[in-house]
Amino acid sequence: MNPADLTARATYRRGVLLVAGAMLAWSTAGLLARLIDTDPWTTLFWRSVYATLSLGCYLAWRDGRTFFAGFRRLGLTGWAMGGCFGASMVFFINALAHTSVAAVLVFQAAAPLFAAALAWILLRERVSAAKLAAIAVCLAAMLFIVADADPGHLTGNLLSFGMALTYSASVVLARLRTDVPTTEATFVGVVMVILVSAPFAILTVSPHEMVLFAGFGIVQMGLALVMFTTGVRLIPATDAGLISILEAVLAPVWVWFAFGENPGWRTLIGGAVVLAAVLLTAWHEARRTA
Repeated sequence: MNPADLTARATYRRGVLLVAGAMLAWSTAGLLARLIDTDPWTTLFWRSVYATLSLGCYLAWRDGRTFFAGFRRLGLTGWAMGGCFGASMVFFINALAHTSVAAVLVFQAAAPLFAAALAWILLRERVSAAKLAAIAVCLAAMLFIVADADPGHLTGNLLSFGMALTYSASVVLARLRTDVPTTEATFVGVVMVILVSAPFAILTVSPHEMVLFAGFGIVQMGLALVMFTTGVRLIPATDAGLISILEAVLAPVWVWFAFGENPGWRTLIGGAVVLAAVLLTAWHEARRTA
């Protein structure tokens, strides 16, 4: 094997490990949310504070004296992207307080397909028949999940749907302006969450909870985001999408082991259908690209 092939393999392996590591970190969101005994707004505030610190340190290390250059390139699209990302965080944490982790992750797993639908509607991007069919299947599965939900879980499912839509909107905005720096847009979104949640948050928490908040913001969000944005540049988008399924699979497992959280048979069946639709779509796109 020639040196170029060895380098390519090493690069690909590094990308896979970084993206998989990000998924492993992101999959602990439900577990950490269950371990922290505070209301959603307090969780949002302190998680975002630590995420802002970690992302700010990363940008300062990466960019040095040009720290503010990326923010000047955001423009209206970048600020809108940050707003959508921040809104998805608010929906996500509040959804976890009202329904099972598995139900929230079902909607999150379907977000790439929602993004494809929004891109088709707003940007006139071509969408294959297979992807349209997968979108229809995912919507049917989600209706199946919420059809017989009690009022509390219905609220959580609706919040999860809002999370999926706002996250999808941020993805579409990123496609609209590919020159927008995504890390800076994410930083802006996290700061927005701090400003929105601060009036409702409890600012005095126990040392134990503060340690959990630090892990939630620095490792689960900040470090994972850096790993993902670095790794996704080293591997094909389809491969990154397939690896991303790890988050949806692992997140309910952690809370099941730790708390015995039962998502219910409707969520399990609907979730299996959504995951199958996403995996089959990714497989079809990989074959088409090849």
